[in-house]
Amino acid sequence: MDTTLATRALSTLGHPGRLATFRLLMRFAPQGVRPTEIATALAAKQNTLSHHLSDLVASGLANVDRDGRSLFYSVNIEVAEALLSYLALDIGRARPDLIAPIQASLAAPSNGPWNVLFICSKNSARSIMAEALLRDLAPNSPVQIRAASAGTLPNSTLNPWAVETLARNGHDTSNLRAKHITEFQQPDAPLQDFVFTVCDAAAARDCAPWPRHPFTAHWGVPDPVSDSASNTTDTDHAAIFAQTYALLRHRITAFLNLPFTALSPICLQTHLDAIGTDAPKQG
Repeated sequence: MDTTLATRALSTLGHPGRLATFRLLMRFAPQGVRPTEIATALAAKQNTLSHHLSDLVASGLANVDRDGRSLFYSVNIEVAEALLSYLALDIGRARPDLIAPIQASLAAPSNGPWNVLFICSKNSARSIMAEALLRDLAPNSPVQIRAASAGTLPNSTLNPWAVETLARNGHDTSNLRAKHITEFQQPDAPLQDFVFTVCDAAAARDCAPWPRHPFTAHWGVPDPVSDSASNTTDTDHAAIFAQTYALLRHRITAFLNLPFTALSPICLQTHLDAIGTDAPKQG
């Protein structure tokens, strides 16, 4: 990255509102986000946010794509990588005392056991189903995996339809409970190796970085609770939660089938991101 482009990018990020917008986009990366969802998450006025997004696009830090009538904004990963490289290698001259602490803080999956955490706004349906699925599918993996889930909102309770769906598919639900994210942020909490958000509200939430910086990805899943709110029959409820279960099982199976030992950290991150956009084929 040349000095002109670096100056433009750094100047753009020098505004608190634009920096907050860029950080939110990075939490969804490489997926895109609608402006209305960004505005809601940041409590920003639409016209103000429009200026921030335009500035990010103009500086090359963000991309904008149209899907029908909707605009989706996403991080330009190549430009972000070039900016970080410019700061570390050009300005920082690749000094070991600058780079080594960063490298030491990054998670590197070992031979196990691995801790995997699924996060949603309420730890009531999607995240709790993901926890149960990974817990019961993981024994077939060559690496020992410990699954957990949590919500960003307090006082959550398990959704009865989520519990019923898990039980119907042979999962033991007796030890499942709703948990708040702070349970996993305590000094004595297990260090996480992978952290996946399964709802947009959780991905949009600005949380402190996890210790050891685990691999993260956004595996957004439609909310079965809100999708079934207008349905009154048990059959409709069961069908919607069954679709959620199928999507989560598809993605968790793909995760467990990754050739972890053959993947570099960059390739592993690429695969994790791709899982978040994958869905089972309808047939």
